[in-house]
Amino acid sequence: MKVFKYLLLLLLILVIGLSIYIAVQPNSYEVTRTRTIAAPQAVVYENVIDFKNWESWNPWIEANPDMEITLGEQTHGVDGHYSWNANGDIGSMTTTASTPHASISQELQFGDYPKSDVNWTFDANDDGTTDVSWTISGENLPFGFKMWMAFSGGMEKQIGPDYERGLEKLDSVVQAEMKVYSIKVEGVTQHSGGYYLYKTAATKFNDFDEKTTTLLGEVGAYAITHNISMAGKPYILYNKWDIENDAIIFSACIPTYSRIISEEPEILTGQLESFKTVKTVLQGDFSNMKEAWDTTMTYVTDNNLKVVEDGPMLQTYLTMPENYPNPAEWKAEIYLAVE
Repeated sequence: MKVFKYLLLLLLILVIGLSIYIAVQPNSYEVTRTRTIAAPQAVVYENVIDFKNWESWNPWIEANPDMEITLGEQTHGVDGHYSWNANGDIGSMTTTASTPHASISQELQFGDYPKSDVNWTFDANDDGTTDVSWTISGENLPFGFKMWMAFSGGMEKQIGPDYERGLEKLDSVVQAEMKVYSIKVEGVTQHSGGYYLYKTAATKFNDFDEKTTTLLGEVGAYAITHNISMAGKPYILYNKWDIENDAIIFSACIPTYSRIISEEPEILTGQLESFKTVKTVLQGDFSNMKEAWDTTMTYVTDNNLKVVEDGPMLQTYLTMPENYPNPAEWKAEIYLAVE
């Protein structure tokens, strides 16, 4: 009988000691993980702000593919919502606040546990990458939650690895999405031609993109400062394409409604006569432009067409990178004069 009493007393001491240990555990927690993603700030933000995108990089779905996901009527922006059921473990997430391209605040509810705050920050770097931080935190934790943390190794152990994996997957998903592109030859059509302001330069192939951006900006700025209405989208007119000598001579052009007499000697006025052309559309990163031109030339050959010698070769930009941070949204048209 005495042994039983001693065992009971020992058990009571253990229970009291354990209760005291749990009770003195912190009443709050915070777990943060950060990753540098090689994508513009706006591109990463736009992925995270819409719960429709989460399934592609959510680490818990990767670990439990049978998890049931239910998207709310609204998934994008403030009040966006989704919920899940993982073998009876139910949870939900709601976006409560956001600063476009900079931060997102969300509220997480998992089972009967206290609500947790989830925060994202997106810090742009000078090299075009983005530092993405993902944080979860909670306060005023009840005894039961602290007991769970004490026996499970804490939130760092439970959440940290998942956040690291989620950011790793987010990185790969964003990279893949930015590389999506398509090339479509729309066939033979007629280009209307017209007047244009232009500035001509010569450059090496590796410097072409930077040079075109600079020149188009200069001609566009001239048009704006002189109140000249643009009659369409800016384009590049190729004068010479010399692969053997690594040289391109081109003109950066802004279409105008009439002939404009320029006040600057390096900015001139030209006119394109209407011409028969093969038209190709590139949707995606302009680094695929060479493939678009090669596809156009293949179409010309396959359809027994003949390129006009010294005829117009145009590259029209329907979208400009400075206005569309995601390369997958860039769009350009190619026009190659044919007989």
